[in-house]
Amino acid sequence: MDTERIICYIGGFNLYFGLREKGWKKYYWLNLKCLTEKLLKPRQSLEMVKYFTSNISAGNESSPPWLQKKMKEKRKRQLTYLEALNTLDGMKIFFGHYLFKTITCNNCGHIWITYEEKMTDVCIATELLIDAYKNKFDTALIISGDSDLAPPIQAIREIYPNKKNIIAFPPSRISARLKHIAHASFIIGEANLRKSLFPNEIIKNDGYILKRPDKWR
Repeated sequence: MDTERIICYIGGFNLYFGLREKGWKKYYWLNLKCLTEKLLKPRQSLEMVKYFTSNISAGNESSPPWLQKKMKEKRKRQLTYLEALNTLDGMKIFFGHYLFKTITCNNCGHIWITYEEKMTDVCIATELLIDAYKNKFDTALIISGDSDLAPPIQAIREIYPNKKNIIAFPPSRISARLKHIAHASFIIGEANLRKSLFPNEIIKNDGYILKRPDKWR
């Protein structure tokens, strides 16, 4: 039997917020290639992992000092993680835009932070369709519960009936719409997350040591 070629497409913030909702910060330090390999079946070959995220904004000068500090810390943790991912072969990272807005209560002055991610779903859809057109995969493994991905998945089913789309839902991120149009779907279990963590320290080729953020332990 021929080997089934797999490309994995990961919606970074969808995965992140699913883990956060479960209170699983300890799994933020994920080796995504290792995780993907654990999701494969016999006779499936992982061709590439494509990770879609956005650079976290460090805020601006008009933001309150505490908010600037918080966002800079988040940005530092993200950069460390992206460096860790870049040590992996067969991994490619795509960037959209990440914006934040502050909302202030007129009565009490309390400030809320809201986050807005731009273009990630468009980037995933584009890569899915390009790779299908170029015959880069037999099956697309999509780690996301973002229902905005339904149109490109449906298009691939109609245009390339021999190709499959499988959805691996992050924790707390199930989409009935995606489940309906995918060839198959499942929820990523905690056991696979636990077995797919980077070591606490990663030594890069230049000797620099990347350390797991303390808040992710």
